[in-house]
Amino acid sequence: MGVGDPLEAAFKLAAPIRAGSWHLVGDAIVLESADAQYDVIWRSGAGDVKLAGFAHHFYVPAGTGQAQFNAVAFEADAPGIAAAARAGDSLVLRFTALNAAPGTMAFIPNGDGVKAMGRIPSLTLP
Repeated sequence: MGVGDPLEAAFKLAAPIRAGSWHLVGDAIVLESADAQYDVIWRSGAGDVKLAGFAHHFYVPAGTGQAQFNAVAFEADAPGIAAAARAGDSLVLRFTALNAAPGTMAFIPNGDGVKAMGRIPSLTLP
């Protein structure tokens, strides 16, 4: 993911979401040091509402060969507001690189899990 090229993962909701603490596992394959923003968004016909957010600075891991492509761990908790969501609305996790060099792939959410020595990104609701 490079600057200006966010990635989103969406899930259809069936009911409202209460306020509380959100838990994020945001492991990534890091190709260039960058600040990452993870936003939890309630998307409805009325638009997008940010419910919670996480920020992290990723450094390129030391090593050569396969080790340079191992996942870099990131896990955090953040407070979030409630969403009066209805069936059919979406919960979106948006991953954004904030300050990598233009046109550069800075980091990739770890979709390989343990194969990349990390965890697949996940979000735990309040």
